[in-house]
Amino acid sequence: MFEDRSNKRTELSTLGEFGLIEYLTKGIELKHKSSIYGIGDDAAVIDAGKKKVLISTDMLTEGIHFDLTFMPLKHLGYKAAVVNFSDIIAMNTMPSQITVSLGASNRFSVEALDELYSGIKLACKNYNVDLIGGDTTSTAAGLVLSITAIGLADEKAIVYRNGAKEHDLVCVSGDLGGAYAGLMLLEREKTVFEANPEMQPELSGNDYILERHLKPEARVDILKVLSDVKVQPTAMIDISDGLASEIKHICKQSNVGATLYEDKIPIDQTTWDSARSLNMDPTTYAMNGGDDYELLFTIKATDYDKIKNLSDISVIGHITAETAGVNLITKNNVSAPIEAQGWDGLKDKG
Repeated sequence: MFEDRSNKRTELSTLGEFGLIEYLTKGIELKHKSSIYGIGDDAAVIDAGKKKVLISTDMLTEGIHFDLTFMPLKHLGYKAAVVNFSDIIAMNTMPSQITVSLGASNRFSVEALDELYSGIKLACKNYNVDLIGGDTTSTAAGLVLSITAIGLADEKAIVYRNGAKEHDLVCVSGDLGGAYAGLMLLEREKTVFEANPEMQPELSGNDYILERHLKPEARVDILKVLSDVKVQPTAMIDISDGLASEIKHICKQSNVGATLYEDKIPIDQTTWDSARSLNMDPTTYAMNGGDDYELLFTIKATDYDKIKNLSDISVIGHITAETAGVNLITKNNVSAPIEAQGWDGLKDKG
């Protein structure tokens, strides 16, 4: 018989997305030898003989992950595919296939869904990924999009979150906070439009941050750059929920601590200016904004000379003992514990 829990109620917001995943999956045991790695990384890993299969699934829901007021359907399709590619790339592997499951209400026409799929198809074309299947169904309201991405890799090439060691260097690709800056700009202009539909949006000069939010790109190029200089990360994750959240994931999985330096975190000038225009701290955008889909990874300290001159990779800190915690050294040379305050779809937003 099942245990009666009818009198107990815990709100989802008390746990949040990652707390809920941990709660629901505690005690799960992998029964098959082919299940090499399950829950806890950007992708699961399955033994398929000579190659290992990497599988990752991501779900996007209207009103939570995207707002169709300012997100064109083609851009949504492209972004939904790319963010799934990014999970496979974060395992140091190229994505090769995806499946797409779609739930749509009757407010969407055939033409609208065709536009959505045109974005998915374009992403597949640009990243050389095959769209091999999926499912469609109706929903009572809104749009739900779930994509599963698949990749094939040699076992020795796969990089997990759990390989960081004390004294490793912490690196990040590109720059951070731009996607959140773009979202904040769009949210501001939406509010203005709702108050006065005659007003035209003021978006000029912000193409970079708008594209970072509306049409992100997965950093498959970084895998080639690292391969060319013969550096394999010891741990890696993509930045979907904010730098603070992701460095804590690596530290938790690797049983280590970390020290990051605020003045080393790469922030584009447009992002900086946009944050300041809204009286926000640009570092907050980088640490907690999310949706950047850059790669956060650790490397051996002895590999520093190989990457120090690479223009799109920044060393932002180092791995410490677990007992030291996860800390940020501010520009004022003050050490502060890093709190993960990034995107969480289950937390109360009010």
